[in-house]
Parts: sequence; structure tokens; C-alpha cells
Amino acid sequence: MDSMLVKSGHQLNGEVAASGAKNSALPLLFSTLLAEGEHVFHNVPKLKDIDSTCQLLNLFGCETQHDGQVLRVKVNRLKSQLANYDVVRKMRASILCLGPLVAKYGEAQVSLPGGCAIGTRPIDLHLEGMAALGAEITQESGYVVAKTKQLIGGDILFETVTVGGTENIMMAASLAKGTTRIENAAKEPEIVDLANYLNKMGAKITGAGTSILTIEGVSELKPAEHHVIADRIEAGTLLIAGAITGGEVTVTKCHPEHLPALIEKMRESGFKISHDKNSITVHKCNSWSGVDITTAPHPAFPTDLQAQFMALMTQAEGTSVISETIFENRFMHVQELMRLGANITPKTRVAVVRGNRGQMQGAPVMATDLRASACLVLAGLVAKGETKIGRIYHLDRGYERLEDKLSTLGAQIMRVQ
Repeated sequence: MDSMLVKSGHQLNGEVAASGAKNSALPLLFSTLLAEGEHVFHNVPKLKDIDSTCQLLNLFGCETQHDGQVLRVKVNRLKSQLANYDVVRKMRASILCLGPLVAKYGEAQVSLPGGCAIGTRPIDLHLEGMAALGAEITQESGYVVAKTKQLIGGDILFETVTVGGTENIMMAASLAKGTTRIENAAKEPEIVDLANYLNKMGAKITGAGTSILTIEGVSELKPAEHHVIADRIEAGTLLIAGAITGGEVTVTKCHPEHLPALIEKMRESGFKISHDKNSITVHKCNSWSGVDITTAPHPAFPTDLQAQFMALMTQAEGTSVISETIFENRFMHVQELMRLGANITPKTRVAVVRGNRGQMQGAPVMATDLRASACLVLAGLVAKGETKIGRIYHLDRGYERLEDKLSTLGAQIMRVQ
């Protein structure tokens, strides 16, 4: 099992490009199930979650080819509508095959999903939405079974904002009969990217990026070609990597408008942030202040950057209060940061971080989930000596060659077996 060795004392400087967005690529790949033929996606990162998605598509009978950053999916008449446990347990996003399968083929059998252990993340809103469109939903032996003769458009009001639920229902409604209206829809950039691709395929979706989505069902969709948007979470992580070392880092090939809350909070902390249309720069900063953050759905502070921002606040002057409202178990990185010497008082969904710059020391730590692993890498950049991070397979689910990107900026980091 691979580990990551990080040695501190190296200020990061330079330019680094963001890869394509994992959280956009996954629903895009599952949307191919809506239309037979060859779909072509550009800017697709090489990640474990992408591999798992392709594995599942292959089991359905699709053909996938990932060459460089181009991923082609050839969808034939499916030989199966079964998403089995062995694949789905690795990745929660596997549930996104449910909507397309039911809409296109009238049935689906999908194992209850797995993924990072950061909270319960129930799929009840997905299932309620599918039922509202006319699907008959049952659960049998750990599988969700959905059947319908024809999905019928309807009004859906999500009790809470759900990104995956919005994506699943949007895909299913694209082939439903009539019009579907989703209220309290997720507004994330990845939702907009999916809607844009579905519209290229012939769907009629309006309102993406707002809280109300309208989908006029069509009888058929056709394959198309698409460039995946940049990964805003990776871009934010790289930006924080530069900031925590007091360096100057420019993240290119990204979308600054996708990170409004992070940019605002870093400026509030004392960093100078500049950006143009496709890049963001954090400028050299000798000291910064503690600031409070509360995670919430986009455009508020993203939960997927909470752990990385906490690492930054361990080096701030003063105290920060970090509140997590999305997942109830997303402070598992706190104990590992404390092993390095961070001064953090954790509660169930609130952590008080008292900055103690220069006081952390390298030690063996363990990654518990995808974003926690990135947090520990960032902490290792400033913890005196050497930090060894175990179980970095979590990191490979969502970051493409992170150690190589950080090395180009001046970090001393390497992967070891």
C-alpha cells in the first residue's frame, strides 16, 4: 500500500494547471447511458473514481477508452442494467446510473453505494424524486430496484439541497414524458456542466445554476462531444498549498468564478488574491489571521475544501471556528492534524483552531478520506521534518498526480511503497 512522504521547509512558487473536475466527469460519464453511440469527453483526469466508473459502464456493455485526457464511451444496447456491489461499494457516485438506466431502459438494479466514510449521505432524495416521476422503487438484498413503463414529468421539491439527487433527476427527466420542474435544485458548477452536455445531446433544460430547473422531456438523445470543466476543488487545494508555505502560486486552466467563497475567505485572512478569466494567483504572505468558515451548498464555502482550509488555519495568527453543516462525520482529519501538533478543539460539527505557526512537527499520519488526505499533505508542507501519510489510495480517487504538481512548485514530496 502506497504512502506519501512530505518534507517541510520548502516554499512553493510557480504555475500549475488544474485538471478536469472529477465531480463533473462522473455524472457526465453516466449520462452516456441515455444515448447509444459514441460520446467523446476532453479534459478527463486519470483517477481511481474515473476507472471505477468506466468499469461499471463496461459491465453494462459499453466500451470505454481513456487516452491521455480524452475519454470515449461507446454505448451499445446494454446487456445488463445491474450495478453490482463489487463496483458500487467503491464509489458513491455510482448511484448516478440509476436515473439514466430507468429513463432509457425502464429498469435498474443498483447496489446501495459506498465511497468515503464522511457521513451517512442517504439517497432517499434520489429515490423520492424517481418515484415522483413514476418509477416503482423497492429495496431488495442491499439493492435499489427501480422499474417503469414510462417516466412522467412532474414537480419535485427537494427538502434539502442534493447535488447527486439533482443530477440523477435531471438525467432521468430528460427522457420523461412532459415537463419536470425541480425546486431547491443544487447550483454547483458541475450541475451546469451536466446540463450543458445534456442539452448538446438534445435535451431541453433551463435554469441550471439556479434553484429552479425546468426539463422538457424529449423522445431521444444523441451522443455529443464535450470539454469537462476544471476541478475547482483541486484548484483550491493547490492555491492553499501555495498559501500555507508563504509562496506565490498561480493555478491555471481554472474558473475563478467557481471559488467565490474560498477567495473571499483567503482575502479576509490577509492573503492577496488576483485572478483573470482562467487563472488564480495567491501572492506571498508572511502572516495571516484566523477566520471563521461555515460549509454550505454552492456558492457558499464548499465542504470539499473544509479540511484543506483547516490546515491553513493551523498556521494563522489567532483563532478560527470551522463549522461543517453538510456531513456529520467530516472532522476525521482533526485527530491526525493534532498528531502533528495542531491546536484544535473538535466538537461534533464545529472545530476551534488556534493557530500555532511553526509549531507542528512531522509524524506518521493516516488518511481517512479523499479531502482529509489532501489536508494532511498540506500540513506536511509546514510540519517540521518529515510527515508520512498512509492510505493515500483515498487521494488517488480525486487528485491527479498531486505529488508531481506540488513537486513542480518546489515541494519535497514523494510516493513510497
